[in-house]
Amino acid sequence: MAKTPYDIDLDRNPANFQPLTPLPFLERSAAVYPDHVAIIHGKLRRNYRDFYARARRLASALQKRGIKRGDTVSVVLANTPAMLEAHYGVPMAGGVLNTINTRLDAAVNAFTLDHAESRIVIVDREFSKVMKEALKQAKVKPLVIDYDDPDYTGDGERIGAIEYEDFLKDGDPDFAWKMPDDEWDAISLNYTSGTTGDPKGVVYHHRGAYLLAQGNIITCSMGKHPVYLWTLPMFHCNGWCFPWSISAVAGTHVCLRWVRAPAMYDAIASHKVTHLCGAPIVMSTLLNAPVNEKKPLPHVVEFFTAAAPPPEAVLAAMKEAGFNVTHLYGLTECYGPAVVNDWHDEWNALDKSQQAAKKARQGVRYGALEALDVMDPDTMQPVPHDGQSMGEVMMRGNVVMKGYLKNRAASDKAFAGGWFHTGDLGVMHPDGYIQLKDRSKDIIISGGENISSIEVEDALYKHPAVQAVAVVAKPDDKWGETPCAFIELKPGQTATAEELVAWCKKNLAGYKVPRHIVFEELPKTNTGKIQKFKLRDRAKTV
Repeated sequence: MAKTPYDIDLDRNPANFQPLTPLPFLERSAAVYPDHVAIIHGKLRRNYRDFYARARRLASALQKRGIKRGDTVSVVLANTPAMLEAHYGVPMAGGVLNTINTRLDAAVNAFTLDHAESRIVIVDREFSKVMKEALKQAKVKPLVIDYDDPDYTGDGERIGAIEYEDFLKDGDPDFAWKMPDDEWDAISLNYTSGTTGDPKGVVYHHRGAYLLAQGNIITCSMGKHPVYLWTLPMFHCNGWCFPWSISAVAGTHVCLRWVRAPAMYDAIASHKVTHLCGAPIVMSTLLNAPVNEKKPLPHVVEFFTAAAPPPEAVLAAMKEAGFNVTHLYGLTECYGPAVVNDWHDEWNALDKSQQAAKKARQGVRYGALEALDVMDPDTMQPVPHDGQSMGEVMMRGNVVMKGYLKNRAASDKAFAGGWFHTGDLGVMHPDGYIQLKDRSKDIIISGGENISSIEVEDALYKHPAVQAVAVVAKPDDKWGETPCAFIELKPGQTATAEELVAWCKKNLAGYKVPRHIVFEELPKTNTGKIQKFKLRDRAKTV
């Protein structure tokens, strides 16, 4: 590339170029707002001065135990202060933070420890039983640190060599941590669900974490000192990067060990929570709570949800309850949410059903994401922006993962053609908003016609008795596949299969109506997402 006058004698140096990383967010808030409450957990109140000092203690203690650049530190923790400290202390030591899903079984956790080559593991006593077995099965032999959360009153045992608070005592609260050598350095490792084989290790870099954390602040219109309730598991995509976002604006992290309606309403009322994130199951928990567990909200609370589009009835109920719901979309591979349904003021004049249709769309890219489109995966050309032509949702930008750890083939496939292939099928509306129609594997092909499971689910969700629904393909000798609907009814509500089929016939084309209705509790992940892969197997036998 030919040099211009702006390239000559104008070089990068430490004064004008530093690697992007979210770690200084905590340092700054501790310097500017040292006495502001950073963390609330039960009776605990911890200010930013102490939060920063404890993160530095953790970093120092980790380095004393040999943690260096590129070493993995795994944690099996609930939404507790220790989890927040790990999001800073581990990368401050140069390590890579691996937050393990607390609901996985021992075999999967053993695979994770081995694949990540974990050097140190911090384990909450609540999860000691499964981790004790995982450590037996794993080939690696990490140092195990026990975490005793004062809010935990169960009988989990200590399985480690040292307790967390004792471990911190070995650390220096004034530890002079260093910035990463390169903003492309790994900051964290998150594993996908592994529904089609072994989980894949998604690697995040410091640059992406910095940008997505700031993107959250802009997207959520956060001012100074927000109060954020931790209903979203921090082990899930590093809590969508909010452990870094909230500290950047000197907010208050309200930790919540278990997502229960009374605890959520108490926290919102007592601490004047301004923001929270969660899957649709969190909305259901709030809305279906008994009257005696609910409390008036101190103000409108901003609620950010991902996964399936919220049904019209749920959106209306949340608004009536005092929550403003914003629909986000993303994947583990893009640090959590990278797409937002940005609302237009003029849409407030639309009727409720029209507003719900707008709300159900995934939306437009975050400012931190460089490009978002719906493309033909074979030709790599954008589909027409007509709200009808279906293609694969694709992304590119700095908030897309480095790649899959030790899996070059999967990384190359995901990045084919210079775009990240999400595997989600959708349409692009004329106004540039995308809308998901299905995962590529969830499209039902019946008699040669493509049926969107989301469309069928949306019709069923509008029935007043339906609380949760998942529609999957059931093999059929005549049609190839037909829709099979699994239904959870609302407490105290009743409905028959015949009634729901009749309901669908009023709202869907005949070939889209489920041939089978099954009433049972839906299998869900720890983040509240319905596990369709289990239901696909179940549909073969009903």
